[in-house]
Amino acid sequence: MKVGATSRMVGASICILTLTFLAGCTDQSVGPLDPTGHGSESRSTAPGQHRVTCEPDGSVQFVCGPENPEDLAWVPKSPWVIVSTWQDDGYLSAAHLGTREAFEIYPGEAPEARQDMDLYGACPGPVTEGFYAHGISLRPGEGQVHTLFVVRHNAREAIEVFEVDGRGSRPSITWIGCVVPPEGEGLGFNSVIWLPDGGLAVTSPATDDVWEWQPVSGWTEVPGSQGISPNGIEVSPDGEWYYIGGWGTETLYRLSRDQTPYQLDPLPVGFHIDNVHFDQEGHLLAAGHQATVQQVVDCLNLSICEGIVSKVIRVDPDLQNSEEIFSYPTNDFLTLGTAAIQVKSKIWIGGLRGERVAVIRVPR
Repeated sequence: MKVGATSRMVGASICILTLTFLAGCTDQSVGPLDPTGHGSESRSTAPGQHRVTCEPDGSVQFVCGPENPEDLAWVPKSPWVIVSTWQDDGYLSAAHLGTREAFEIYPGEAPEARQDMDLYGACPGPVTEGFYAHGISLRPGEGQVHTLFVVRHNAREAIEVFEVDGRGSRPSITWIGCVVPPEGEGLGFNSVIWLPDGGLAVTSPATDDVWEWQPVSGWTEVPGSQGISPNGIEVSPDGEWYYIGGWGTETLYRLSRDQTPYQLDPLPVGFHIDNVHFDQEGHLLAAGHQATVQQVVDCLNLSICEGIVSKVIRVDPDLQNSEEIFSYPTNDFLTLGTAAIQVKSKIWIGGLRGERVAVIRVPR
């Protein structure tokens, strides 16, 4: 279990991962980033497992342990949620819905690998070190075996692909391949979504656009996605619409897919949207944080996180109706909200600069 290591990146990496939309973002514009906020301080935890108890804050409960839980995905037909850790020595965790137990599932002490050469033959092989996990997307499979796509940075920029087996008492995970960015395009991934026709799509704040990958045809830039500060991404069940969270524009977009001319519909929301996920009734959950850009930089870089409010809104897929379902001022429990998913009767909310996932009841 990787805990307590110093997690630092220079200003150029901040530009790529979080603030690329800013004009003039350079090495000198921001200092070293330590998303854990702990520097070299170590924390004692049982190997492979996080502590399982933590105090609630009124009606907001928590899962404690996973560091910088940037994104979340429920494993269908199971009591487990997969959590990505956004830092240099990152990892994937599984957290239990009932007990709130959380433990590392990748890389772990003995990571499993079985490369699918038919789909991912161009991938150079597994790389377990420097696993800087970011956005994740789980494609449900038959029975309890699913496919997980994970944006990763650091040792390499790629979408790592895993088989997730939920049939045991604990979920198991096996690396099966990766998709690397096209050469010469300068992509820096943030979020990923699997597509109904077998491909995947990613946001690239580094190039301020969205790209799509298909196993046969490879990479193509998505028309209409340029210049909208893309961060989170979802796709409609029929594959006809993208839903894109604009971080810098504070706007949720609906963008047509495979339509000429394209259609782009905006919904200004008044906060920086990070991740976007469907709930179980077909609404969109757009999560993020209300703050100035400087407040976010100071929070990530200097541990000064005052005046930030984590937000989640629920939006109809036509973008005609929206409602705020979570507004939580920064405190020691949740600092910088980034993702929200529905799991049965609860909504789980991830964020940076801490070791907690918030859990609330689904508002009616």
